Amino acid sequence: MGHKHSPKFLKIIIMLRARIIPCLLIHNKGLVKTIKFSNPKYVGDPINAVRIFNEKQADELMILDIDASVKDVGPSFGLIEKLAAECSMPLCYGGGVKSKEHVIKIVNMGVEKVAVSSAVFENFSVLNEMVSSVGSQSVVVVFDIKQSNRMFSKKYNIYTHNGTKLASEDPLKMLQKVQEAGVGEVVFNFIDRDGTMKGYDLEYAKILWEECSIPITFLGGAGSLEHVKQLISDTENIGAAAGSMFVFKGKYRAVLINYPSFQEKMEICKMSDQHKLIT
Repeated sequence: MGHKHSPKFLKIIIMLRARIIPCLLIHNKGLVKTIKFSNPKYVGDPINAVRIFNEKQADELMILDIDASVKDVGPSFGLIEKLAAECSMPLCYGGGVKSKEHVIKIVNMGVEKVAVSSAVFENFSVLNEMVSSVGSQSVVVVFDIKQSNRMFSKKYNIYTHNGTKLASEDPLKMLQKVQEAGVGEVVFNFIDRDGTMKGYDLEYAKILWEECSIPITFLGGAGSLEHVKQLISDTENIGAAAGSMFVFKGKYRAVLINYPSFQEKMEICKMSDQHKLIT
């Protein structure tokens, strides 16, 4: 007799384990880090950073071009090709992706996942076209969210164009829509937490996770492995992404590419055995 499992149980089986993901921002073709999406600080060469994360055996790597949507330009295919050729881990690239042709070209360069943001609000049907062209596993939607300025409000809004343009006042509704469109993963990037290194917004992350039946990643606020551990402990088997934590070291924010050791990852993630989950 077969077993019946709840949707959340099935979700855990599908995801298998948590992922710790460095997120690199590209500005004027250089690697930068921002604070609350402002004041980009140059921290090095993106290709060199990829090589270091290769050596440190990062679970995945997310690279976002923060200029493309603001300048209304397409993906930087030359840079993408170099990054994909260098990267030995699963790579997610976003920035200026507007069409299924963009996605197909990027995937053909060897990029495993392509992130889409503003295009979701400009022409929602393009998501279906992208999924049909390359498969759900290669299409990721990134939502940049910010807490409302209303007094005593915990309401969040979605922004595009590097946090400058209000796109939606209902993240949960948009989460449901993109799941129905068949995308393979959703990333929630907390603008208010970006670069602060004060920790994830655990309360809202848990609300989003509970409403999500596909892989989900949270970005914004991580400043220590303890922050990552807290997120994974609260939400189980998700993506814990971070920027500043992996490019800065110490209270003076000296530039130093770093990543947890295998032993540290094992302790944080508590990697699950698929067979144990099924029994």
